[in-house]
Amino acid sequence: MKITVFYDSRTNNTSTMAECIVEGMMKVDGVEAKAFHIDAIDDEFATASEAYVFGTPTYAGGPTAEMYSFLLNRAAKYGLAGHLGGVFATQQYIHGGADVTMLRMAETLLVFGMMIYSGGGSQGSPVIHFGPVEVSPNMDAFKDLFRIYGERFAKQAVAVTK
Repeated sequence: MKITVFYDSRTNNTSTMAECIVEGMMKVDGVEAKAFHIDAIDDEFATASEAYVFGTPTYAGGPTAEMYSFLLNRAAKYGLAGHLGGVFATQQYIHGGADVTMLRMAETLLVFGMMIYSGGGSQGSPVIHFGPVEVSPNMDAFKDLFRIYGERFAKQAVAVTK
């Protein structure tokens, strides 16, 4: 099974976290995962994917304009309806708005007919409700959280495609 992680990034924090998610996904047997900046997508791989995760830096309390434009104008070409989707965010400040950022993306994905993943509390600690969040400047402290999310997401993606 192929899984695509789409992301926008301004300071490379979001791209680093996207790669951590891919690392976690690759722990699941049968999963091939790749992360792509929204301006450099391997269309063949993304189109063949069966699940998708979307990530963005939190900018002015929401997704970047580029990510929002990607979601509204280009993402649907990958046939998202009926597939599992997930979200994540990075932010510069503890109260930067990452929860709102992820909910805005998730709302858009729901409109496209995606099933939105949340392990919530069902997976135990660490609890990841909407998606993982990285808070700078402490990026290294969050890498394992993103790997855990990636592994959990991939396991769920495999389960729903059987």
